[in-house]
Amino acid sequence: MSDTLRVVVVDDQALMRTGFRMILESADIAVVGEAENGLEAIDVVGRERPDVVLMDIRMPELDGVEATRRIIATQPATRVLILTTFDLDEYVYDALRAGAAGFLLKDTPPERLIDAVHVVATGEALLAPSVTRRLVEQFTAAAPATPVPAPGLDQLTERETEVLQAMARGLSNAEIAEALFVGETTVKTHVGRVLMKLGVRDRVQAVVVAYESGIVRPGQG
Repeated sequence: MSDTLRVVVVDDQALMRTGFRMILESADIAVVGEAENGLEAIDVVGRERPDVVLMDIRMPELDGVEATRRIIATQPATRVLILTTFDLDEYVYDALRAGAAGFLLKDTPPERLIDAVHVVATGEALLAPSVTRRLVEQFTAAAPATPVPAPGLDQLTERETEVLQAMARGLSNAEIAEALFVGETTVKTHVGRVLMKLGVRDRVQAVVVAYESGIVRPGQG
């Protein structure tokens, strides 16, 4: 079928790659390639042009962070979903900055993995609010005392800034709608405008911008 999702699995452990392949293929998702390090991943992705890459972070030859950065630079339509053993792995934050669409723990239940692949393939970012918020807050806590405003921030309206702050706190569109007393469709419109004005790929990068520019401070409720 032409609409079958195409995925490349990248992990330095063959057993993990086999496990992910079995899970994905059980849901009619095509695994079109595998790689055991970042360099192989870049080659395979360049050849196969998959919809989604499941990317391990800690690998020999070239780690998942740099591999993600190079893949996003050359294959902007490909979405990278980071796989990690630790939910507060410092490399995960670096990968999000590099352009990853989100991350999952390696012990994620099979149905959650399948859902995640579908979510990022549609162009959405995969943000698990509680984990992502802790992650971003932890690794921006050491940011410079004087944040540098990101390009486009001054173009945001007051309401768009409120939406960005809510996104950075890990709220879903439905939760933002409830908090701001507006419809969810309106929130989606605001989110789209925020991404466009900031010049970022998705919600993940918008959240990073919010913290690094000081729109939201680590530890803020």
